[in-house]
Amino acid sequence: MCTLASSEFSHEAVKTHIETVINALKTERDVSVRQRAADLLYAMCDRSNAKQIVAEMLSYLETADYSIREEMVLKVAILAEKYAVDYSWYVDTILNLIRIAGDYVSEEVWYRVIQIVINRDDVQGYAAKTVFEALQAPACHENMVKVGGYILGEFGNLIAGDPRSSPLVQFNLLHSKFHLCSVPTRALLLSAYIKFINLFPETKSTIQEVLRCDSQIRNSDVELQQRAVEYLKLSSIASTDVLATVLEEMPPFPERESSILAKLKKKKGPGAVSVNELEDAKREGGELNGGGERADTSAMAASNASTPSPSADLLGLRPAPAVGSAPPSTGSLLVDVFSEGSAAPSAGVNDDGFLRDLEQPPETSDTLLAEGPGDSDSAPPPAVSEEPAPPLPEAEELLNKFVCKNNGVLFENQLLQIGIKSEYRQNLGRMYLFYGNKTSVQFVSFSTTVSCPGELPTHILSLNQCSHQLGVRCSINWPLSRWKCWPRHCVAVCMSWDQLNLQTKTVEPLIEGGAQVQQVVNIECLTDFVDAPLLNIKFRYGGALQNLTLKLPVTINKFFQPTEMLSQEFFQRWKQLSQPQQEAQKIFKAGHGIDTEVVKAKLLGLGTALLENVDPNPENFVCAGVIQTKAQQVGCLLRLEPNAQAQMYRLTLRSSKDTVSKRLCELLSEQF
Repeated sequence: MCTLASSEFSHEAVKTHIETVINALKTERDVSVRQRAADLLYAMCDRSNAKQIVAEMLSYLETADYSIREEMVLKVAILAEKYAVDYSWYVDTILNLIRIAGDYVSEEVWYRVIQIVINRDDVQGYAAKTVFEALQAPACHENMVKVGGYILGEFGNLIAGDPRSSPLVQFNLLHSKFHLCSVPTRALLLSAYIKFINLFPETKSTIQEVLRCDSQIRNSDVELQQRAVEYLKLSSIASTDVLATVLEEMPPFPERESSILAKLKKKKGPGAVSVNELEDAKREGGELNGGGERADTSAMAASNASTPSPSADLLGLRPAPAVGSAPPSTGSLLVDVFSEGSAAPSAGVNDDGFLRDLEQPPETSDTLLAEGPGDSDSAPPPAVSEEPAPPLPEAEELLNKFVCKNNGVLFENQLLQIGIKSEYRQNLGRMYLFYGNKTSVQFVSFSTTVSCPGELPTHILSLNQCSHQLGVRCSINWPLSRWKCWPRHCVAVCMSWDQLNLQTKTVEPLIEGGAQVQQVVNIECLTDFVDAPLLNIKFRYGGALQNLTLKLPVTINKFFQPTEMLSQEFFQRWKQLSQPQQEAQKIFKAGHGIDTEVVKAKLLGLGTALLENVDPNPENFVCAGVIQTKAQQVGCLLRLEPNAQAQMYRLTLRSSKDTVSKRLCELLSEQF
């Protein structure tokens, strides 16, 4: 039956007997028959019945024979990953798996759920909320604590707005499990604590007290002692900006073959996965890790047939591919860009069983700084000397798409795709630009320039200046305690004008067909500004010069700090900002209809706090925030009044600086 279920000609016929197989799994006395039933369920699973089969397997796991539990866990994890369309279902399934059979959940399984959560922006908030709720159980398996510590350390800020999961509540919940855990789990939790100090400065004193106690800094285990001492010192002497750099969010992992499949393949006897199943899962793996957006992995494999495959499991079971390259793809480059073009080397596993990203120095260049022209073994192609082209006609429209979001595709044509992923904290920002070559031909003499409309003082920093001004990246090997400073192998360009400081890091002058390269832009907002920086890209394709200029999506609202306040306080401040020049107002037609949920999402994406029960009219939207610049902080209040009948909006902005009110009004009115 398993053989028939694996055949495309008889698979549908075998599926009609699913109830009989489930009944055998539950009622047969002979353990070998029950194991065969589990194998058959695994073989007959597809997208149409995946949720039913996974639910039945989870139910059976609670009473399953100990001899087959580990294999059952692996099969449930594989099916949940292979056929997941709703990622919240996948997260729920794996957490239930840990709850039901935690002792049999291998490292590969809980590593994998972390990797997928990190790679999927749309599930991070849900995962943080779900794991927070799971940790509240009186009896919580240690693997659940590991997953909870990692996810809350990375994404706890996504649920911190709820008083029930405030920063201190999250920390106290994790720390209540600390003394019941093994040394490796305690080490991971200590790394989560230092991440909390970066995410939630208000927890700093509480966490420092924990790190300072004798049971930590004089711990008999050297690893725990070292972490406690180093984290305590780091949190004491490092500035907020340095902490934000050292403890920044983990970059996406490269998408590769799941190591859970490799582990199941190693298992001998009945139920071992076949080579055909592995290849099938390998082809379909892209559907989970990106759904319809992922590149066609079969085409990718075909194009790489003549070269050593970079495919490997995410846990470092095989050597990782060279940094800065990616396999060719016939599908959307953006997701490949976001997974392969990460800000750190791919993860591996150290002796303690923890993920690592920077345990060994990279063999080529630093992941944040591509190898400079002077470091290449062979001379690069001649530089393109033509003047930058004027901004594209659609540059302003492309800019407006990023006012209320930080990630996405900035530009795409038949040759090139440019993806963006950015993050902001107070008056500082960091933007990752991903340049994807959609063709099979090399881009040569590839260069980028960031400039400001008008006068722009620019200078090239020497290597020492670059290290000093940019700050050599000292990256916490999350969740390890050691960090190392890699030497810079390229120059950086520092651009400064009255409103912004930008520091860009050079990119490779050559991009292979189907590959992507990454560029990092560090941003400092000195004071409020109107014009966005310009990004010029020049390269040669088939000998012809390609020269295009876009507006870099850096707008004043990116430096918003959300501010919560009650109704009385809001209207008191509203009246204080009553001078005519402090207010900007615009009445405009709704461009896409009036959808309450869409409006809320846009206002939150703007960077403000959405205040509930403040305006007497419940249909109106009220927001508050503070623009953080180096020179000053500008308080901003916003009211958006929709008229569903007339399909019109009235937008009113008040701030302590007239130019800010006017610019925010211009930006936001284009979003609806």
